[in-house]
Amino acid sequence: MSAEGQPGWTTETVTLALRIMATTDMHMHVLPYNYLADKPSDRIGLARTASLIQLRRAEVANSLLFDNGDFLQGNPMGDYIAEVRGVNARSPHPAILAMNALGYDAGTLGNHDFTFGLGFLRRVLGAANFPLTLANLTPHAGRRLPPWVILDRRLRDSQGRLRNLRIGVIGFAPPQTVDWDRDLRHELGSEDVLASARRLLPQIKAAGADLIVALSHGGIGPIAPERRTENASTALAALPEIDVVIAGHTHQVFPSPAFAGIEGVDAERGTLMGKPAVMAGFGGSHLGVIDLRLERDGTKAWRVADFAVEAEQVNGKHRPLRKIYSPTLGAHRETLRHIRRRVGRTEAPLNSYFALIGQDPGLRLVAMAQRWHVRRMLRGTEWDGLPILSAVAPFRAGGRGGPDHYTDVPAGALTLRSLSDLYFYPNRICAIETDGAQLRGWLERSASIFCQMQPGLADQPLINPDFPSYNFDVIDGLTWQIDLTRPSRYHPTGQLLAPDSSRIRNLTHHDRRVGDGDRFLLATNSYRLATCGLFGPLIGQNRVVLDDETMTRDVLRRYVRRRRRVEPTTSRHWNFLPIKGASAIFETGPSAVKHLTRLAEAGDYHMECAGETDDGFIRIRLDLSRG
Repeated sequence: MSAEGQPGWTTETVTLALRIMATTDMHMHVLPYNYLADKPSDRIGLARTASLIQLRRAEVANSLLFDNGDFLQGNPMGDYIAEVRGVNARSPHPAILAMNALGYDAGTLGNHDFTFGLGFLRRVLGAANFPLTLANLTPHAGRRLPPWVILDRRLRDSQGRLRNLRIGVIGFAPPQTVDWDRDLRHELGSEDVLASARRLLPQIKAAGADLIVALSHGGIGPIAPERRTENASTALAALPEIDVVIAGHTHQVFPSPAFAGIEGVDAERGTLMGKPAVMAGFGGSHLGVIDLRLERDGTKAWRVADFAVEAEQVNGKHRPLRKIYSPTLGAHRETLRHIRRRVGRTEAPLNSYFALIGQDPGLRLVAMAQRWHVRRMLRGTEWDGLPILSAVAPFRAGGRGGPDHYTDVPAGALTLRSLSDLYFYPNRICAIETDGAQLRGWLERSASIFCQMQPGLADQPLINPDFPSYNFDVIDGLTWQIDLTRPSRYHPTGQLLAPDSSRIRNLTHHDRRVGDGDRFLLATNSYRLATCGLFGPLIGQNRVVLDDETMTRDVLRRYVRRRRRVEPTTSRHWNFLPIKGASAIFETGPSAVKHLTRLAEAGDYHMECAGETDDGFIRIRLDLSRG
């Protein structure tokens, strides 16, 4: 027997091809069904991605399949399983059943996998037929996931001979996970991603790993990030022990021209710091595929000699696989029965097609519910009597989610599905003490979503595509104007760009100008209080006056049930200052067309349809000369 443990082994150069496939940010989109619209969808669903996985597996002799986290939360099925039905040994979680059926080799967890608590998560993972690893989040008590695993595989080389390959897999999640959806700091310890990697990677090498794959549930960020960064994938790729990076969390696609020109990133070839890397969108929209050519000379270590990277889009020709449908269909039907339950009625349509230009009655309803809850909870306290404002953002307003990613609740019955459409993130409702100066800064950050406008120019793009709509906070209870001729003060990620620029004008509360020292209470959410991202530096030291673990969507449900009938006002909190001779192009969902006439009749908007985009949005021309 040779040193390789098989006949015929020599010291000649050995080559081996290995295909690595990856999914990320599935967010419970197991089946191709849009529960918020209550209809099938051809844009989402692991069952459709599975068809592409099956096809790409059949093309090669050697392949591995990984998942990069955030698979347990994100749609009404996930909420129903966690909050109503539960999981146990006889009734495993449908996401795990689907992943078992596909034969995943390993996976990690994302921040939203902790949304429903550690107890629920442990019960879910107990049914997984594949290992999961998580390096930088550790429970204070009880069993933890291994920080890394080694997969021992017998793979065929280019000559058809079997070779032993040891693949090390290590997973990471944002350290802010302990603060976001629920306060997990008393249950879960968190460590900086890079500090954790530097500590553990030598251990994986010492254990004999021939290849190390980092499952990074974080986006493509800077080479030298700040400590406890949320998006550490580029910095991870710079570590010498790591060979391959699977990124995620930000719901983007890589490789992609969207990342061109970023330091350390080759957006065409698909590398971070020279290492092959992929990010596969979200909801099963893409499959990450990395083809490696490994070489070894004699008894030396394996090395990556060449590679090809693609984030392959799932399209209409990829039909759902029955082996994914069969074990999950029961949970799907139960979910539909649950979310169709009626809880109230709305006298007006609630949609987010025009949320980014100041018209969103659904947001107003959420703001009303938040204010109602905070007022009730603080009655009789030292804060009773302070004016209460409410910060809300449109979670579903197109962007990376595509032209169907909008809230659209018609007038009439409000169901549990409707309320999930209005507020589907599992944030806790919170309230902080604030002042006028901070509120003005808050709105300046939100106003960074808009591109700078030039007088006299037609059809200028209005929205910065790099700015996610969930960071566009509107503060209910105030009115203001936005001067788009001024540059953005902030980058979409929060860095200061133009310190002297100010877009917010005429900020008032009940027709009275807001002074810098005026005191308010502000209803917001736990994600904002996590002191990260766009708003973190602004409110990191604010006094928290309410954080009682209550979920905002539960508050919304109670508010609607109490009121029975709701009719949020359609009046705008804010508008643009007029810009002489200027117009802007605003993209929104195609169903917005049916609401254009109503908005024009209201007299607040001066806009018209200006065609369609290649990816299915409609273009709205907004006349800025009249504000």
